[in-house]
Amino acid sequence: MTMQDAASGVALWRQVADGIERGIADGSFASGERLPGEIAIAETYRVNRHTVRRALAALAERGLVRAERGSGTYVEAPRMAYPLRSRTRFSEIVGAGGREPRGQLIGASEEPATRELARQLGVKTGAPLIRIEALRLADRAPICVGTTWLAAERFPDAGRIYERVRSTTKLLAHYGVRDYRRASTRVAAAIVDATDAIRLDLALGRPVLVVDSVDVDSDAKPLLTTHARFAAERIEFVVENG
Repeated sequence: MTMQDAASGVALWRQVADGIERGIADGSFASGERLPGEIAIAETYRVNRHTVRRALAALAERGLVRAERGSGTYVEAPRMAYPLRSRTRFSEIVGAGGREPRGQLIGASEEPATRELARQLGVKTGAPLIRIEALRLADRAPICVGTTWLAAERFPDAGRIYERVRSTTKLLAHYGVRDYRRASTRVAAAIVDATDAIRLDLALGRPVLVVDSVDVDSDAKPLLTTHARFAAERIEFVVENG
């Protein structure tokens, strides 16, 4: 960088940010790659580290990079569009983007329905439920962790079936449910906890998008309710009307 650059009317931090952004756009810095350290960037642009920090902060605000404490600053991968619609199917959404969907059972157990779960599933409080904890991936990238509850009476041994088919749609089809739709969806933001950080390969303190949903069959009878945590840096929700 020359003195003429500094006098061009563009703030130094902006020039640094623009230079890094150009490197991301032309592939010099690949998705997921760690950027050079602050000292190296400062030497390249002949600025101080404070200027570099401000440039990186601006890029982070725009979602182009992310800083991980003790590790460095990384180029963010493009977010996958994830439509929220009346028939939301993880496998179809991921497959439509040219990526391979995968489901992985973390664990399954039986537990009594709490008052809230009973209300959502249309069963009595204390009725036996099957709880399924699963990780969902696009190619090899973990996208979300979901906790799903189903009535044990209607879906006996659902955990074992999910472990085999690795898909909610295929799980329901095993029990004769050929079609289902989303009855309700609630979305909130949160900070990833230690357990989900490991499962989702996220640094502690990173954001997740929490989706609580209820799916029903063609007769509007509740099938399942899910509490899903999505890696916010890997997806963006698209709300579709109709």
